[in-house]
Amino acid sequence: MYRIRAVDGGDEEIAETLSDLHRLTFFDSAPIPDFESGCWWFACCASQPIGFAGLVPSTHVPNSGYFCRVGILRPHWGRGLQLRLTRALEAQARRNGWDSVVSDTTDNPVSANNFIRAGYRLYQPQFPWGWANTLYWSRQMKAR
Repeated sequence: MYRIRAVDGGDEEIAETLSDLHRLTFFDSAPIPDFESGCWWFACCASQPIGFAGLVPSTHVPNSGYFCRVGILRPHWGRGLQLRLTRALEAQARRNGWDSVVSDTTDNPVSANNFIRAGYRLYQPQFPWGWANTLYWSRQMKAR
């Protein structure tokens, strides 16, 4: 029923759909990213995109990817889609030869718990980039 697929954020229609999904999942809590940068995925129900995730090179941690966004429309929560998107972007991070994937959450226990389930660990970056109450996550990538 659900499928994860890589998409080209540089394609105008794809970028518009990513923007729509971003607005529907993040509302005004985060700026819309530059979808032309990095790698992006849709979670689809039938052929309809109902979620997305993105991975860009980290500007804070050497040789690492930054899991910059993940959003799933509320009616589709609880179906393991964030984990499936996470695994897709981790596979890309391994193909890129990156040592780790890092991310952050702020006041979002659902995403924090999903990171824990996916094997991410809390860590304290040398130069924190978020808010005072931001939690930082890291997962080491091993060649498979």
